[in-house]
Amino acid sequence: MTKMEKLPLVIINSPTATGKTQLAVNLALQFGGEIISADSMQVYRYLDIGTAKPTMEERKGIKHHLIDVVHPDEDFNAALFADKARAIISDLAEKHRPVFVAGGTGLYIRALLKGMIDTPDVDENIRNHFRGLRDVHGKKYLYDLLLKRDEMAAAQINPNDSVRVIRALEVLEQTGESIAVKQKKHSFADNPYTTYKIGLKIDRQALKRNIESRTDKMIAEGLLNEVRSVLAMGYSENLKPLQSLGYKQAIGFLNNKHDWESAVNLIKRDTWQYAKRQMTWFAADKEINWFDADDQSDIANNINSFLTKHNFSL
Repeated sequence: MTKMEKLPLVIINSPTATGKTQLAVNLALQFGGEIISADSMQVYRYLDIGTAKPTMEERKGIKHHLIDVVHPDEDFNAALFADKARAIISDLAEKHRPVFVAGGTGLYIRALLKGMIDTPDVDENIRNHFRGLRDVHGKKYLYDLLLKRDEMAAAQINPNDSVRVIRALEVLEQTGESIAVKQKKHSFADNPYTTYKIGLKIDRQALKRNIESRTDKMIAEGLLNEVRSVLAMGYSENLKPLQSLGYKQAIGFLNNKHDWESAVNLIKRDTWQYAKRQMTWFAADKEINWFDADDQSDIANNINSFLTKHNFSL
């Protein structure tokens, strides 16, 4: 099998701290595959502990792609991820090696499978105009404005999600076309892959405990020293990756915005909030096959059937 569009991909996507990495490694070992990381923070060099980047020991000799590919001050986004991942997938298809895409960044996975919606670049003047309206009049005013101008887009957006409301207004302002129309056009784009999507189910309280214990593990492994080291290299604390979970709160501690206990509690709280947003994102994907996190035997059997069906078994 050499045609990229016929390559079966196994996608492992579920919230943070559910065990995606371990599952991906076990499956790659069993089926002779390689892993593409779909994590928007693990692409950055030097940011290891706070991104829960798998150690060499945890990788168990399995090749992991798209980890440590850019420096913290370099741009990286979903479009770049999709381009790089597709090149890797094409190469692995030539080698007849199964591909396991594992990560919690839903936008990256969507970009890989369906490409990016054709929308204009952000015009900061337009964006700041709508942000100003929101700040002065509130979210409801902004949503009502969208409802008046673009009822189709408004029907698809939560009135409290001002980020998406503003983006919809921006696209309408810049192109004269509804973002909902663009999305509908895009939905007919060919998916170049055959996919089997896996989601890991876990009790909410158990997930919360996982997040808390993983945070404690990060602290014990030296998260604060990692932050100090990266800042000592000359990287600005305002860079996107250094404003992500774990790093932002640790930098707040170093800047005396809060004490260390408060910083740790903020990491746990904010990671839990992030996990809940991930749950909402993935719950909307009806293609995901959900399994209990500890039911790896059942998962492996389904993957074997999927690969065999597409003539890609060992």
